Amino acid sequence: MQTAIPCMVMRGGTSKGLYFLASDLPQSPEQRDRILLAAMGSPDDRQIDGMGGAHPLTSKVAIVCPSADPEADVDYLFLQVVVDKAEVTDAQNCGNILAAVGPFAIERGLLSASADVTEVRIRMLNTGARAVARVETPGGEVNYQGLACIDGVPGSAAPVPIEFQDIAGSSCGALLPTGRVVDTINQTEITCIDNGMPVVLLRASDFGLSGSEAPAELELNEALKRRVEDIRLIAGPLMNLGDVANKTVPKMCLLSRPLAGGAINTRTFIPHRVHEAIGVLGSVSVATACVMPGSIAQELAAADSTDGVATLAVEHPTGFFSVEIETSGESGAQGVTVHRAALLRTARLLMRGEVLVPDDMEGLSHEH
Repeated sequence: MQTAIPCMVMRGGTSKGLYFLASDLPQSPEQRDRILLAAMGSPDDRQIDGMGGAHPLTSKVAIVCPSADPEADVDYLFLQVVVDKAEVTDAQNCGNILAAVGPFAIERGLLSASADVTEVRIRMLNTGARAVARVETPGGEVNYQGLACIDGVPGSAAPVPIEFQDIAGSSCGALLPTGRVVDTINQTEITCIDNGMPVVLLRASDFGLSGSEAPAELELNEALKRRVEDIRLIAGPLMNLGDVANKTVPKMCLLSRPLAGGAINTRTFIPHRVHEAIGVLGSVSVATACVMPGSIAQELAAADSTDGVATLAVEHPTGFFSVEIETSGESGAQGVTVHRAALLRTARLLMRGEVLVPDDMEGLSHEH
């Protein structure tokens, strides 16, 4: 026998995952995580006995419920289901999966569509940060078809503009978690930053790289991966993240001068696989560093570091990620003040129905 749990499979940005109402899953994190591991088919490199796609970008979960906060419509908990380990973590936000939270909330009746565009105010439970997603809802139904294109996703879809609020230091407690614009670990200069996603920024040239290397090439470079991971393990506690040996943060981002007319070029470890693009909130952190005087990113970026609003194209292996950011401030321990960050994503509903998990799992009941 198996237990059926209502679920939607959705693409959000350049990620894909399972979307659940919180009321359809157990309240106990331990029972919930056992169900999610079974649903995804972890631990297994192929995730052959589950819905996962054998990659961190396709082994993600969103849990959504109405918010008790009067400033939000829904609460969103992001969970990363590790592919090859029996591990589920809530240590980070995910801005890509976030892109489909608004459409999911409307599809499942958590709020009603209003006019042609519905604003969905989202509280991200992982960090307490907030975002507003604008979802096209002509005729009261979510529209997924449109002309918006994002690199890393074939074709086009309806745009989902997202504006982030209060995300600076949301995981680490400060925009510059170490209190410095530049730190040195293992004789390598780095910038540690958290504007929605904890990221360690490094010069690709310090590792003998041009920055144009393909993700697969970087993943085969065992010496590079060991060196990057050694720095990450030291940086984690300095960024107020504690022991990060079994965490998915901080992300490690190799930077180089732009190759295709953007503001800066990136190759991102997430943290052990190399991203085929770059994460939403990771790109926001990188863009912020580009306008932070004295940072590793600012010295390489083709970007204006003066106060005000700037749109920066963050280059990644499959294209660009445009981030609109409004900042003010001078160089120093506090860096800049971030007033607003916004970007464009798309989303699509892929499947609605039920995901089936074995009844013989400890703690699983039909009542959840």
